[in-house]
Amino acid sequence: MAQPILKSLPLSELRISKLNMRHGRKKPDVSDILPSIRESGIRQTLLVRREGDHYGVVAGRRRFFALKEIEKETGKAPMVPCAIMREEDAASAIAASVIENVGRLPASEMEQYTAFKRLHDEGRAVEDIAAFFGVTVLLVRRVLALASLATPIRKLYAEDEIDRETIRALTLATPEQQADWLRLFESEDARAPVGRNCKAWITGGAVITTDKALFDLAGYEGLITTDLFGEHGVFADADAFWIAQAAAVAQRIEAYLAEGWKDVVCLERGQYFQRWDHVTTTKKQGGKVFVELRHDGRVTIHEGYISQAEARRREKDQRGGDDASSAPVKPEMSGPLAEYILLHRHGAAQASLAAQPAIARRLMVAHAMTGSALWTIRAHECSSRKDATRASLETSTAAAEMAAKRERVTSLFTAMNVSGGTRRNGDAYRLCEIFAALLAMSDAEVGEVLAFAMAETLEAGGAVVEAVLHVCETDLSACWKPEPAFFALCRDKRAINAMVADIGSDALATTCVTDTAKVQKALIGNRIAGEACEPNPDWRPGWMQVPPARLVDGAGSAPADAWARIAGLFEDGGDNAQLDAGTFAEPDAA
Repeated sequence: MAQPILKSLPLSELRISKLNMRHGRKKPDVSDILPSIRESGIRQTLLVRREGDHYGVVAGRRRFFALKEIEKETGKAPMVPCAIMREEDAASAIAASVIENVGRLPASEMEQYTAFKRLHDEGRAVEDIAAFFGVTVLLVRRVLALASLATPIRKLYAEDEIDRETIRALTLATPEQQADWLRLFESEDARAPVGRNCKAWITGGAVITTDKALFDLAGYEGLITTDLFGEHGVFADADAFWIAQAAAVAQRIEAYLAEGWKDVVCLERGQYFQRWDHVTTTKKQGGKVFVELRHDGRVTIHEGYISQAEARRREKDQRGGDDASSAPVKPEMSGPLAEYILLHRHGAAQASLAAQPAIARRLMVAHAMTGSALWTIRAHECSSRKDATRASLETSTAAAEMAAKRERVTSLFTAMNVSGGTRRNGDAYRLCEIFAALLAMSDAEVGEVLAFAMAETLEAGGAVVEAVLHVCETDLSACWKPEPAFFALCRDKRAINAMVADIGSDALATTCVTDTAKVQKALIGNRIAGEACEPNPDWRPGWMQVPPARLVDGAGSAPADAWARIAGLFEDGGDNAQLDAGTFAEPDAA
């Protein structure tokens, strides 16, 4: 950091800098230093930097608030001795704030993460950060590993909702595992693993389940055992599994190389891909593919990354190595000026987008497919604990229709040499790639992509599903029919007897009310098939009608309860006309 300029500034011109380590935290307790400052004033200068029309306090936050208290008491704004830094020296400002705060009070790992991450983003190498603060490289790497965690998990840790051992274990988790852990944490009837159990849950131990296989299980010659208490089968021979898995990974690697990727790096089994130590780049710009193999059999593929070190080498080569004439050029904008320009451009873009519905629709679809810093996107995944339920869904008419739609949407993007799969990396280049492809599509094609993206990210259960079924006037009988998996799950005799009354008569239900559930379910099946009566193949229980109906008065019913909550929004308003495809016709966004 260059030698700062010493100068006294009025308190009214000072604010807490956003680069201050504890910016945004609640007002600190300054009762211990207030008497001394009242009597003798400030003995140590505040470290500040110019930020727009004021000066930001980088180091000296507590002294600043103590002076604010004195200003309230006296009604006068005191002059404050300050050391003024250069505006462009952001990395040194962050470092100074960390030193000042850590020297007074040991920072939490999350506070260290925030500071170290900013320094890392400013171009400081891990080794440089460690040397600057006099800590080990391992400590810096551990702190930066928190960058691999989902924002909700980091928030839980910052709020002391989870302990240190758990957060460290979660740094080993893939994004999918983090999402699974969060669902368990937020669940009312399940418990998320913590501490050592969390690490064991993530690594998976020696148990490898069939859902981890990249290869076709039908062609697997090894033994697979059935886990009666789990969702998937288990490979009895781990070595045989890895032979088959390695062959499938090799095929994936060959496919990536054939697609034109510069390199595919297959990490050692158990080695974790440190996302924080890599930067994203495109295939054309030399991006690589990293294949991560977990001991539990899981394979995660990271597309379009290079290491931070390689990124710095490329930047240096582009500048011409150590040639003095290729030295870094000072930015033409200061940080505050760049912020000013970017925010005004953002405002202009907002106003333009609000006036261009056709373009906005395409950009919204791109966001729904890729996510961004402000959009968190996750496609629905079936997480049923029952194998029979998953099998039923996978072979359903609705699943077949979604598969056909997925193939259609994929073909629209493939025609433009773009991958149309939903990805949650929030990468701006990927988002713009999808946006550009959508701009080249017709309104009808964009409508297809939009509908599919919304369908793929529709949350299961709850009121939204009921609203969609009602508004779309869905014929559930075309998507589902009573099947063995359904009858196997029906166990409440009250509900079963109500179904008997519905498909037969109240008198029939009364005569068999004391029969077992098995007998009554068989009776329903006979009525559907038409044994000794007229067949009724179109019969559906009240749960599978639109709107859903409760079978037992006063009893809880998930679909009926969800519909009851929102029915007034769609049934009471007589003016709510059904929408058709031409309601919001717009011109092409060419």
